[in-house]
Amino acid sequence: MTRTVFIAGAGTGIGKTYVTAALVRRLRAADRSVRALKPVTSGVPALDDPAFADSDTARLLAAQGIAPTAEAVAACSPWRFAAALAPDQAAALEGRSLALSDLARWCRARIEETSNILLIEGVGGLMSPVTADATGLDWLRALACPALLVAGSYLGGISHALTAYETCRAHGVPVLALVVSESLGAPAPAAVVADAIRRRVSAPVMALGRGQPCPEALAALV
Repeated sequence: MTRTVFIAGAGTGIGKTYVTAALVRRLRAADRSVRALKPVTSGVPALDDPAFADSDTARLLAAQGIAPTAEAVAACSPWRFAAALAPDQAAALEGRSLALSDLARWCRARIEETSNILLIEGVGGLMSPVTADATGLDWLRALACPALLVAGSYLGGISHALTAYETCRAHGVPVLALVVSESLGAPAPAAVVADAIRRRVSAPVMALGRGQPCPEALAALV
C-alpha cells in the first residue's frame, strides 16, 4: 500500500523543501521507492530561466534524479505561479484561480496511481491560504494522511512549532514526526530547539542541520 505523507510547515520559508529532498535522498539510498510532489508553488521562475534551478520544484526533482523537463516539472508542480505570494493571490495576478476540490482530486489521483512512498509538500505555513477559501490545513485534512511537520530553529520557532502541532491535534490530523530544520543565523542550534519541543509533544522530534543527511530515524517512520 502507498504510504502518503504530507509535508507541512509551521511557517513560510523554514525548510520544507530542504527536509523533503533530504528524506527523498535517504529513502532512495536505502533502495526504497519514493515520489515527491509539490503540487502548488509560488515565486517560480520560468523553466528556461537559470534561476529555475533554485526553485523548490527543481530541488525536489534533483533529489529524485529526474531531469527538469517541461513534462517532469508539470507532473511535480502543476500549479506554478510567478509571484512570491500566497497561491490565491499569485493566481489572481495571472488571471487564474485554484479550487481546493481540484487540488485534492489531483493529489488523490497521484495517491491511487503510485505504489511508491508518496511525499506531498504543502505551500507556506499550515494555516497559510492556498485558495481563496482554503488553508494548508484544509488541504491536508482533505487528503486524510499523516503530516510531517517542519519547523525552523529561529527565535520564536518553538512557539510556531507547538502552535502548528496543537492545531493538527485539534483537527484530528496525525503527526508522524516534527523536524526542526536549521535556520541560518539562529541564536540556538537546531538540536537545542528540537529538545525544547520534544519535551512538549508526543510525536518524535528530530533536528536537521544544513548540509547534514536526513536522520535514519525519520526515514524509518515512513
